[in-house]
Amino acid sequence: MPAIGRSRGGRSTKIHVVVDRYGRPIALQLTPGQRGDAPVATPLLTTLPPSRLCAADTAYDSNALRNFLIKRGTQPVIPNNPTRKNIQPFDPEAYKRRNIIERTFCRLKDWRRVATRYDKLTTNFVATCYIAAIFIWWANSVSTLRLKRLSSWSSDAA
Repeated sequence: MPAIGRSRGGRSTKIHVVVDRYGRPIALQLTPGQRGDAPVATPLLTTLPPSRLCAADTAYDSNALRNFLIKRGTQPVIPNNPTRKNIQPFDPEAYKRRNIIERTFCRLKDWRRVATRYDKLTTNFVATCYIAAIFIWWANSVSTLRLKRLSSWSSDAA
């Protein structure tokens, strides 16, 4: 399936990413730009173990996704779409952690090939995104280990 779509802004591709609490990409999927976000989330999350929270932006606000998350024992932290008739509960404090996802997208887009989508073929672009995600995972893991070592050394000195 080609992942280049047409929208009002021209040709585009959306990258959907699930990250862990450290901002490391766990799952990644591409869709055409005009496709909605919410229908992609459920299949992407189905393969992963349930988490305590799931933070997403307003584009992922749907009853189906919220019900799926609640059935899994995950609290949805999704702001209500302005057009929503029945307002769902929303925790703005927990939503502040969504910046972790945004930082991951910034790291992905540090890769010029990902940011500009030079590849015509979906398989090549997905491969580029996976390579960038693996590098982000590795770099983030190394820095997380350093922080843990530093904190253990400082607690040993005390």
